Amino acid sequence: MKKIVTIIGARPQIIKAAAISRAIKNHYSTELQEIIVHTGQHYDSNMSEVFFEELNIPKPQYNLNVGSGKHGEQTAKMIKGIEEILLTYQPDAIVLYGDTNSTLSGAIAASKIHIPVVHIEAGLRSFNKKMPEEINRIMCDHSSTLLFSPTLTGYNNLLREGFQDFAEGPFSADRPKIYHCGDVMFDNSLYFSQLAREKSSAMAANNLTKNGFILGTIHRDNNTDQPERLTAIFNALLKIAEQEVILLPLHPRTHKKMQEVLSAHMLEAIQSCSNLKIINPVSFLDMVLLEDSAKMIITDSGGVQKESYFFRKPCLILRPETEWVEIVESGAAKICDADENTILNSYHEFTAHPPRDFKPIFGDGKASQFICSEILKHL
Repeated sequence: MKKIVTIIGARPQIIKAAAISRAIKNHYSTELQEIIVHTGQHYDSNMSEVFFEELNIPKPQYNLNVGSGKHGEQTAKMIKGIEEILLTYQPDAIVLYGDTNSTLSGAIAASKIHIPVVHIEAGLRSFNKKMPEEINRIMCDHSSTLLFSPTLTGYNNLLREGFQDFAEGPFSADRPKIYHCGDVMFDNSLYFSQLAREKSSAMAANNLTKNGFILGTIHRDNNTDQPERLTAIFNALLKIAEQEVILLPLHPRTHKKMQEVLSAHMLEAIQSCSNLKIINPVSFLDMVLLEDSAKMIITDSGGVQKESYFFRKPCLILRPETEWVEIVESGAAKICDADENTILNSYHEFTAHPPRDFKPIFGDGKASQFICSEILKHL
């Protein structure tokens, strides 16, 4: 039996990893053993027993409890903890997701002791190296043995960076194998959307009707920490809220920054707007149901952008660029940055002419099964 160590550092990564864990349980339980390590990069009060039971996700066997801190300090603690686990278990591979400091730490720890790295969500690029995530994903890709890109654009990015699509193994960090395999989160969306319809009460709790509201999220620090950007975003939301209900689940940090950087006049306008419903963060299943039920989505989250496409919803992107260029090229999303006029114009365009064509650019819902089969075949 082959052995893999999976590294996760935050709730989104746990949910991504659930797709692989589910594939192992359903198809490869006699061939693959998985050891799950949570770095504790992000503290999440929702990481309770109920969270794992509700979503049928295996709990991590280890939690390094590194907590928050400066990038270097946090990464160093994670490298140390991950290295000790790798030396203890001597796995056939380490499996990493996305672009967090946990991803970077796992790549460094494994590559130094010559354990093959499997990177899921490889090849994604914002082409903005001011984003810590961009550095993390590049470093991880260039130390990996098997690289699984969810999109053709990601695959082509790897080719442009010098990767070759070798047909035959053996594969290594010096001779890596790259794939365009589809997205494990699309696998999850098919699985969890049914679960959300059965278990979530988010629609009733917020007095919402299907396709009768807009869902928004704001969390990136370049939006929340800059008064002119956050003001422009809320100016646009308030104008849209003259016609539409907008539900805005906000992280406490965003809520705190609003009080610090927005004017008293703006805060009063937000508070008095009955159509702008600001609520606390919601559970994953609640978010899935809200995404599936919304008329439109406005977000600066990379994951929510992509999920808007899964659920065939138009999306306004509150960033100057996106890693998910396909959804923009397809006409299902528009890059608005924090520009009030662009947000409003894009909203009116989508209201008048909502996108109809959602091509299967994220795979067939079986990416996780394919990834497991390739790990077994090549590592």
